[in-house]
Amino acid sequence: MSSDLPHRFREALLAADYTHDRVVELLGEEAHRALERNQTVPARRRTGGGSPVETLVRLFLLQVVVPRSEAERALPGLVDPLAAEGLLAASVGEVAARWDCRPYAVTAPDGTQRDHWLVADLTPGMDGRPHRTTADHVLGVSAASTSLAQLTLRHEVGSALDLGTGCGVQTLHLAAHADRVVATDVNARALWATRFNVALNDLPDGQVEVRDGSFFEPVRGEAFDLITTNPPFVISPATGEQLVYRDSGIPGDRVVEDLVRRAPSHLRAGGTCQVLANWAHVEGRGWDERLSEWLDADCDAFVVQREVLDPAAYVEVWIADAGLVGEERDRRYDTWLSWFAEQRITGVGFGWVTLRTQGSGRRELLDWPWEVQQPVAPAIAEWFDAPPSVGPADRLVRRADVQQESVGEPGAEDPATIVLRRTTGLRRARQVDTATAAIVGACDGDLALGRIVAAVAELTGQDPALLARVVLPVLGELTREGYLVRVPGASGAAV
Repeated sequence: MSSDLPHRFREALLAADYTHDRVVELLGEEAHRALERNQTVPARRRTGGGSPVETLVRLFLLQVVVPRSEAERALPGLVDPLAAEGLLAASVGEVAARWDCRPYAVTAPDGTQRDHWLVADLTPGMDGRPHRTTADHVLGVSAASTSLAQLTLRHEVGSALDLGTGCGVQTLHLAAHADRVVATDVNARALWATRFNVALNDLPDGQVEVRDGSFFEPVRGEAFDLITTNPPFVISPATGEQLVYRDSGIPGDRVVEDLVRRAPSHLRAGGTCQVLANWAHVEGRGWDERLSEWLDADCDAFVVQREVLDPAAYVEVWIADAGLVGEERDRRYDTWLSWFAEQRITGVGFGWVTLRTQGSGRRELLDWPWEVQQPVAPAIAEWFDAPPSVGPADRLVRRADVQQESVGEPGAEDPATIVLRRTTGLRRARQVDTATAAIVGACDGDLALGRIVAAVAELTGQDPALLARVVLPVLGELTREGYLVRVPGASGAAV
């Protein structure tokens, strides 16, 4: 690679205004949604003017062969060097993309947005064209990588590990808030793409180190403040051709189990590991029971199951992803389902695992398939930052997004049902009794819980000590779930 090629390429992309916001504006909502479905016709209709940004959209995103004269205007002096590097294919009159290069916006912890670009393999199956994904395919920005980016905690850290980096999506995010990033992968083409993307995005020299190797082997004996990984988590019998970005070569969900079990030994004190994962639902056992066995007793763990697919639906997703058709498709489909039946796998869960070392062993395994606010990372941080319990001397503040919903017969003295609902983050909802709702409503940080509980007990004719024993554990749960926040360093009289 020419040492200055990524820099020159970046300058051309900037000069053409080939940025995330400009491309979104150019395409419009309809064409952008169609492109997310791998349909290019609406976008072609909006990019025929021959401007540099239109040419780059057609070349890289729509996979359209463009006239060489237009490619030269968009990438002055770069067509032949990029072709020599393998990013383009160029003839006397035409140019085609061999790799995808798309704008990607990264938001820093301070809220500022920076334009980035990601080089990865071309999106397969555009406009319904037949495709066969190669074993060493380098996946670009995907729903999975976006999910991991949205759930990753964005506090400033000294060191971070992007395990299984692919084209380097997570590395770009981590570089915005980590002094040092190590990115690993076993796919040589992915390592090339990550190194190119690090240079293309002008990251500081030495901030990112790209290493070849499987799972934790490249970082043996090292520990990090933050680990993020979108591993090859597809659950299969591990037979037939393996696609490196999704297939580990290890049957079942053992690769995720191994990562979750080994991660704590690679975390510094107070360090965090966040994993995007699949796990098997096995006949006769709860999914949460299985995953609980993987968790280190000295770690706090927050696990969220976002979706469950039955075996047939799960296999169909990944059969289509590989581009299999005809008899080969049917044979692989049947083999996969037969193996699921042998393993007594009744479904596959998808979700997030977040671990933090030096905790109290607190854990929650939550089945939450409903819509959440993105990015969801602040809600995950709330869970880890919440106190393990609350007491009578604590002062609590109700979060501004908490709403109360009451249902009951008209004219009834008390509602039949009271639900507290959060409108941000995970958007949790929880049914409570009248006394608990009254206590939560009075939590404005001025009075200690003991005083609020005593006042509510008097109003409702209950014994204050008995009410406190019943309600304080519930208030602790509501605090961990983010409905309430303990005032730091503040306490008051318990009675």
